[in-house]
Amino acid sequence: MSNAAIGVMQSAPDRISLTALRRYFSVIIPANLIWEFAHMPLYTIWNEGTWGEIAFAAVHCTGGDILIAMSALMLALMLTGRGWPFVAPTRRSVTVLTILFGLGYTLFSEWLNIVIRAAWAYSDLMPIIPVLDAGLSPVLQWIVIPLIAFWWASRPFSGHGNA
Repeated sequence: MSNAAIGVMQSAPDRISLTALRRYFSVIIPANLIWEFAHMPLYTIWNEGTWGEIAFAAVHCTGGDILIAMSALMLALMLTGRGWPFVAPTRRSVTVLTILFGLGYTLFSEWLNIVIRAAWAYSDLMPIIPVLDAGLSPVLQWIVIPLIAFWWASRPFSGHGNA
């Protein structure tokens, strides 16, 4: 089936932009890789692991970050993504939901891997959020990076659907 035929079959509000998805992931992937390496000293592996183990952990965690980002975005798009990124209220709802889903999973994963599995541990350098008992860096990671990624992804569409 040609792209033109697919375009005719989809109504305008149902379309999502492949360009926006590409732009979103062009930020998500490298930014998470950089963040993972940058906050590695906040985990005990920085002092206890070899350079190879540290590099593997950062790359492995980046893979997980990409899966979290993809899953959170797809869930948000399925729930409220009609017209994303063309419609401003949809851009906002997809952004908020994606960040909430990413944060929710991250908080669960931090708890599971630190408290239950003891798969990793925070170093004394990690600032802890008291009520959540979670590290500040992974929480900020799932706020800052998606906000930048959504800003970049929706930039070409910001003049559309500002109603």
